[in-house]
Amino acid sequence: MSTSDPLSRERAHLADSRAALRAMREDVESLDIKDVTANWVNSVVLGRQIEERIKALADLSHTPLFFGRLDYLHTTQEGQRFYIGRRHVHDAGGDPMVIDWRAPVSQPFYRASKKDPQDVGLRRRFGYTGGELTAYEDEHLSDPAELEQTSRLLQAEIERPRVGPMRDIVATIQPEQDEIVRSGLGGTVCVQGGPGTGKTAVGLHRVAYLLYAHRERLARTGTLVIGPNRSFLHYIEQVLPALGELEVQQATVDDLVAHVEVRGADEAATAVVKGDARMAEVLRRAVRSHVTLPAEPLMVVRGSRRWRVPAYELEEIVRELLDRDIRYGAARDALPQRVAHAVLVRMEQAGEAPDDRVQDAVARNTAVKAMVKAVWPPVDPAKLVLRLLSDAPFLAEHAEGILTEDEQKLLLWQKPARSAKSAKWSAADAVLIDEAKDLVERTHSLGHVVLDEAQDLSPMQYRAVGRRCTTGSATILGDLAQGTTPWATESWTQALAHLGKPEAVVEELTAGFRVPREVIAYASRLLPHMSPGLAAVESVRENPGSLAVRPCTPAELDTAVVAACVESLAHEGSIGLIAADARIAPLAEALTAAGLAHLSPGEETTAESRLTLVPASLAKGLEYDYVVLDDPAAVVDGEPDERTGLRRLYVALTRAVSGLTVLHSSPLPAQLT
Repeated sequence: MSTSDPLSRERAHLADSRAALRAMREDVESLDIKDVTANWVNSVVLGRQIEERIKALADLSHTPLFFGRLDYLHTTQEGQRFYIGRRHVHDAGGDPMVIDWRAPVSQPFYRASKKDPQDVGLRRRFGYTGGELTAYEDEHLSDPAELEQTSRLLQAEIERPRVGPMRDIVATIQPEQDEIVRSGLGGTVCVQGGPGTGKTAVGLHRVAYLLYAHRERLARTGTLVIGPNRSFLHYIEQVLPALGELEVQQATVDDLVAHVEVRGADEAATAVVKGDARMAEVLRRAVRSHVTLPAEPLMVVRGSRRWRVPAYELEEIVRELLDRDIRYGAARDALPQRVAHAVLVRMEQAGEAPDDRVQDAVARNTAVKAMVKAVWPPVDPAKLVLRLLSDAPFLAEHAEGILTEDEQKLLLWQKPARSAKSAKWSAADAVLIDEAKDLVERTHSLGHVVLDEAQDLSPMQYRAVGRRCTTGSATILGDLAQGTTPWATESWTQALAHLGKPEAVVEELTAGFRVPREVIAYASRLLPHMSPGLAAVESVRENPGSLAVRPCTPAELDTAVVAACVESLAHEGSIGLIAADARIAPLAEALTAAGLAHLSPGEETTAESRLTLVPASLAKGLEYDYVVLDDPAAVVDGEPDERTGLRRLYVALTRAVSGLTVLHSSPLPAQLT
């Protein structure tokens, strides 16, 4: 094949780009930092930065270096052809061979159209098999004779079967997704998106974009991705490293508030009260109740002199600190300095000339320290919450006019714990302790936080996340229809207010790119019964025959489920068997008896092991090429109320990318039929 053949030329450019990336990496590996670091601390820091850079320049064999090309018409850029890829690659002379997808010059790859060509004459997309470039497809945006058409390669890339963790979507970002991805660092964005609309991917790509556009600032302040559980975080953890971003932390909300060991669980009604935003005011009152106004004057002895500060003046100082409403701990630290200042005023009136060192010495005086301890004692957040949950009069005093008597009864432990260490704390208790901790000392704020599956958080959990980005911005991702906790949010307006970001822009993604039309239409029958008013997702994927619903007898169910898994395994890609949590153990036995190896959610699928057994409670956020759903009625019945049950079922029905098989021995929920 001659090099005049376009495909051969593009393959040659790919080979040259890989060689250039290898040279960039070798340049970094050969750096000698011995003569440029002033001390061992600098040496360690620089050494670590070099290690990170080497990792970021890794050439992943299965990941194409570029996926598109733009040929500009009248651009003032030097050279009119740009290859668009996951990272920047330059040759020995510093000329770009691949442009980072986040660079401004790459934006028309995602946004240009026949109506708005954005100075692009040709957009070329590349198709790969493994790491090999095997196809290309051209769009002549300035040619009126060429009709607007759907890209075959784009469609194939969106629908490509997946084994292993979640992939990036950098080659397939749609215009409406790109707008969200490139929105600025200053503002908070909330993305409402149904199943298959790509909201998680959009959130992760927005982080990658922000790190590109504001690297120095975010390197200082930090970025964090918060997911609903460990399985989900494991599923998404490879997306950012594939885009060359290695510095982003990942956590669950439970990780953020892990000040105590969680060993207990709450009844749903109790958890709802503990998660209510009103608890913040109860805690604020309880913390401030530790302050007592001084009733006695203070006598400070220095050398042969005694200095007296009267009780009324001490009371004024304490009241002024209370009125300023600063953190309890910060006010406690300020109190001895304020008292010392009052003593210094008296010294000056007596003709002395004290300086700052004298003020510090007075602040450390035994009498001053004793007064501070009596008036403004230290508060232990865990002990405070323990007292609220076990001391009825203390709770009643601080919840008066905020919580009803019945709500207070729900909060009180039947058998109070002896100490904060022996207490069987619940997840909701840990959030209350985090709130109390923030009332005592300010929580560290990050530059940017991404919160995924946000619809499931309680108001108090939103507050815990909001504390982590008071001085930064956030990307909030979720779907109100998939809220499956008793405290799931009713609206993004409420959620954003609790988060402390009421000004956030809410964007809605309604075009589904992953879930087949037949499957999403079937699942959407549930929407009017559980989330009236929410728009159904409009899937762009035609995949006839992607849905099968099969009744069977209770005695046949396990066998039929195993047979459906075998049938699905005949296809390429990952398989998820989703069932009510109570059905997981018998199905695991049935799979083992049939000789079918299976994984748990979050364990990485491989070519040899593609079947995952998924409890319905852990299915959210995950997706599989083929899904077998066991007994929908059991999924609904496994939840405390019908609405939550229908939402859990909606989640389970929408995890399939290519095909869904539903098996049922009980009648299907009426809302589906």
